[in-house]
Amino acid sequence: MSKYTCRLIFSCSLQLRRLCSAAAKEAVETAASAGVAATTPSPSENRLSRRISAVLATGGKVADVLHQYISEGNVVRKEDLMNCLRSLRKYKRYQHCLEILEWMENGRIKYPAKSYATRLDIISKLKGIAEAEKYFGSLSPDAKNKYTCEALLRCYCMENMVEKAAALFEEMKRLNFRSRLVFNNLMTLFMKVGRPDKVPPLIQDMAECNLPPSSYAYTILIQSYACMNDLEGVDRVLEEILNDDKNTNWTVYHNLAMVYVRAGVFEKAELALNRLEEFLKDSIHCERSSYHLLIIMYANTGNVAAVKRVWISLKSSFPRCHNLSYLHLLEALSRLDDVDGLAKYFEEWNNSHKIYNSRLANIMIGAYLSHDMLCNAEQVFEDAVTKAAAPYFRGHEMFMAYFLDKGEIRSVLKHVEAAVAKVGKDEKWQPDPEIIGPIFGLFKEEKDVDGAEEFCRMLKKVNCLDLKAVLSLLQIYIAAGRTATGMRARVEEYGVEDSSELESLLEKVCPK
Repeated sequence: MSKYTCRLIFSCSLQLRRLCSAAAKEAVETAASAGVAATTPSPSENRLSRRISAVLATGGKVADVLHQYISEGNVVRKEDLMNCLRSLRKYKRYQHCLEILEWMENGRIKYPAKSYATRLDIISKLKGIAEAEKYFGSLSPDAKNKYTCEALLRCYCMENMVEKAAALFEEMKRLNFRSRLVFNNLMTLFMKVGRPDKVPPLIQDMAECNLPPSSYAYTILIQSYACMNDLEGVDRVLEEILNDDKNTNWTVYHNLAMVYVRAGVFEKAELALNRLEEFLKDSIHCERSSYHLLIIMYANTGNVAAVKRVWISLKSSFPRCHNLSYLHLLEALSRLDDVDGLAKYFEEWNNSHKIYNSRLANIMIGAYLSHDMLCNAEQVFEDAVTKAAAPYFRGHEMFMAYFLDKGEIRSVLKHVEAAVAKVGKDEKWQPDPEIIGPIFGLFKEEKDVDGAEEFCRMLKKVNCLDLKAVLSLLQIYIAAGRTATGMRARVEEYGVEDSSELESLLEKVCPK
């Protein structure tokens, strides 16, 4: 499999759950709007709603509440019940929703024909797809309308029942029960079951039905091409929406940009990202997260100028920049290896923050150390030590890794010792296991038994002296040609598990 294929498949899998969630949300909202029209709450609805809400806490029956309500001389309005139903669905109180619909159907109040779809959806959630099918089969021909068919199709799609969904879709085509929602549900189903090849033909079917793709459909189409490693297909979508983007939104261009970035086609990625910037300029209620996304995406294309341009736009929209915004900016500049830009914006943040966040210092220290700018890194570290609310263990770890790479074992131990000294009742820390082995490795190269013993004492203080560490210590003794008469007693005191390797090494370091 090519690297390009892997990148596109990763992009596809990353988005699939979001697509499925969005399809479900859209279907539910459509069914809800079909069966339950929103109206302004009436005084009677407020009274009834409070009664039903009380039942939710006690576990009583909605029917009992309605009987009691009527016995007190109140009138139950259909509109009030439908609005209560809408609220209950919002909070996933499906059992109580079903009780309301059953109470209405039992001759008391006739609910709208479209609400059969609502009931079918609720039955599916409560009792499963088989009961939903049984309910659909019991409906009169008039009730087996576009809305109930859409609801049943959605149930099939949610359960990944491809054959039944396809058969129902063909029947709906025959009856001319077609809508964007139907196609969206089917496309989402095919993506879930690993059949992205089925998506483009459905888009073609939509065109033949004079149903222009929605932004959601475009998003699924882009992801289907990505999963099939079909960059030409993605190009066709880009060309189509650049010529006519009335049915597109932020999400479509975001997905296009992601696919192109992962494919390494940065020029086309930036075409999509430029459109995203235009959306931000035209948006009245844009969020910081939108700017953060653009900063990340432009960093992925390697465009440092665009990263800084978006940052300027963010600051013009939000004069008071939060720590999170600076964090995204510094991460982007670090990825782009712009040390001067990092220093500038880190200083800007350091002079304006309300709450110190050591994660920003981590980025700065990492950048300086990667360029061997040790003095600059130490200045940031010392400042972070004084300003951070908790011991700055991560800073010590970064210097440990740096000095270990340089082979400066004494500088490594200096930071280990400093970190161990900060460990207390409320502050827990242990060195990264990935660094312990290489530290012992340096001691072994230098045959430095005393240094290894010092390191072991530090590990013991933070409950990190395990069998692996003890074995490493013994190997250093052997490499240095030294013995230790009390080593067996010490090993027993450490409480490490016994092993044949341990006994073999002890025989050489501390013969019986």
